[in-house]
Amino acid sequence: MFFSNELIAGTAAGFAGKIVDYPLDTVKVLLQTQGDRPRYNGAWHCLRHTVQTKGVTSLYKGLSSPLVGSMVESAVLFWAYENCKRVLREASPPGRELSLWQLAFAGAGAGAIVPFAQTPFEVVKCRLQVQNSETTGFRRYKGPIDVIVQTIKTEGIVNGLYRGYVSTLARDIPGNFVWYGIYEGVCMCMMPEGGTKADLGPWAHLLGGALSGVGYWTAFYPADTVKSMIQTNPDHTGKGFLETLVNIHKREGIRGLYRGWGVTVARAAPAHALIFAVYEQAMKLLRQQSTDSSLKTVMFTRRDTPFLRD
Repeated sequence: MFFSNELIAGTAAGFAGKIVDYPLDTVKVLLQTQGDRPRYNGAWHCLRHTVQTKGVTSLYKGLSSPLVGSMVESAVLFWAYENCKRVLREASPPGRELSLWQLAFAGAGAGAIVPFAQTPFEVVKCRLQVQNSETTGFRRYKGPIDVIVQTIKTEGIVNGLYRGYVSTLARDIPGNFVWYGIYEGVCMCMMPEGGTKADLGPWAHLLGGALSGVGYWTAFYPADTVKSMIQTNPDHTGKGFLETLVNIHKREGIRGLYRGWGVTVARAAPAHALIFAVYEQAMKLLRQQSTDSSLKTVMFTRRDTPFLRD
């Protein structure tokens, strides 16, 4: 079935997470892309200045594209994770549960798949977020569709919409290794003796999601800084991941590579807690619905069997 439970539940989780974290994501991108002449003293100054000069709605600039992107990304991510786990189970001895390390590696595998669907949405999101910033030259987009049209027209698909693809891979592979590793580890620790993951309540999912969100963004945050710079700064056209990483480090040091990390972690904890809680609850409801449908089918078939035989 194409619309699997993982895709449906992942879509709902991505929607919930993005609504919560988007304003602080805008602050993060503004901090990352301000260059070697910082305009903002920190996350709070950036947030306050943006609201005072452009209004609260500016924090939601370009929300439509990342909202759709987050739903697609989350759906693909959870779907890929379940399929990576399935491959690992088939390669393991029958009846043996996957270890925490195997679950983390399944997360890394999912992280290698999702950037293909994620990168174009990231390009659109970042360019809309910074186009009114005094530190960039992007002031020309009317909306998400205009970003897509102009980017393809001037830069093409590979060098335009997929600009920063390598950086996204460098962020998502280790990030999702840690993301799923921490989440599954918390679930294992909170699982009742003799019980299963299905016995866990929402608090376990919320705690695991919050900690995994912090872990994801801590795993290799500089890759996200490089990605934002490549996708939004015309001066980095044609420059690769390593070259941009080295240039930022030369100009601004480690601090430049980790600019915006604090506000990112602050938004990640509640947003990722909600993502996992919504995903697990949606999966529980979908499984229950499937079970109920199967029971109804069996009951209907048994009821009609004598009639069919006659």
